[in-house]
Amino acid sequence: MNFTIDKEAFLKGLGRIQGIVEKRNTIPVLANVLLEGSDGELHVTATDLEVGMRSSYPANIGKPGRITVSAKKLYEIIKELPAREVAFLAKENCWIEVRCGKAHFNIVGLTADEFPNFPQPDQSNGITLSSNLCKEVIEKTFFAMSQDESKYNLNGIYMKATTEQGENRLRLVATDGHRLALIEKPIDGILPDSLKRGLILPRKGVMELKRLAEEGETGLTLSFQDNNAVARKEQTVIVMRLVDGEFPDYERVIPRANDQQALIDVDPFLHALRRMLILSSEKSRGVKMSIKPGLLEVSSSNPEFGDAREELDVDYQGTEMNIGFNARYLLDILQVQDEQRVRMIFKDHLSPGLFRPEKDDGFLAVVMPMRL
Repeated sequence: MNFTIDKEAFLKGLGRIQGIVEKRNTIPVLANVLLEGSDGELHVTATDLEVGMRSSYPANIGKPGRITVSAKKLYEIIKELPAREVAFLAKENCWIEVRCGKAHFNIVGLTADEFPNFPQPDQSNGITLSSNLCKEVIEKTFFAMSQDESKYNLNGIYMKATTEQGENRLRLVATDGHRLALIEKPIDGILPDSLKRGLILPRKGVMELKRLAEEGETGLTLSFQDNNAVARKEQTVIVMRLVDGEFPDYERVIPRANDQQALIDVDPFLHALRRMLILSSEKSRGVKMSIKPGLLEVSSSNPEFGDAREELDVDYQGTEMNIGFNARYLLDILQVQDEQRVRMIFKDHLSPGLFRPEKDDGFLAVVMPMRL
């Protein structure tokens, strides 16, 4: 196989798959990128057997073929080349020659026969989302995904579609057992049966989907086949294996009896929490919130370093209350808000806090309190 390709296009393709390839793997070929040249296009593919990506780029294909090569090393080489055309030649025994200007590299690859088959996606049973909508629903939930791999059913985002009063709605939910984030938005189109039942997208796949949505304004199609979710945007396809597990009954942890409501400006609250975080316990990251009509005091303390407190104006007419939260959890919520003010709705110091934007946009978050 041999081809020439624009350096920037090749670099973009290799950069996209860096988050997918396995750096340390018992299967060596999974650290490689599969390059396939045919019909004026170079296909760039990577997989870790859970998430896979394939993109296509215009190229001058001198001789069609397939080869795999270290994704990391090839990316590093192409990144440092001058901005011009790159010539690529696959030789005997899986050796690969890369030329650009006066730069010349010989690197060893692996046969493409060892690379896993990339499934052929069926786009017939999918939904179409705008890039902005896809970015929004992921950004407002992904921070609550669990990072504890033993809780495999929480290592992703739960996605479900419903029809209410003739309107289709898409709901995403994430939780790690200490907090929960939920967003629901209207969507168009025919709903796939698997989406009506609900499914769990894996953490790694969610992050790749978010990156894909952030590339330009073109919308993407999300479809489902067998045990996979398939996302397509222009010439890029992501295939991810759905999490095999039951998502917990999240509805029962959303507070229904909270009646103490406070309205506060997001920006000063966010910066105050960042300041309190400096002297909070490095283990718990806890901050204490003392709230009374018109005033919120946030404070933190650390026996090794000292303590801090700050007062903020708040629209609140409820009873005085002291309640503790992990400051990082609150910051994650505030950082994804589009509104200037957020509602904090409490019951007492032992019950979960409910957080919503001032104007309902389908988003809510629940955070468990801490004893401080």
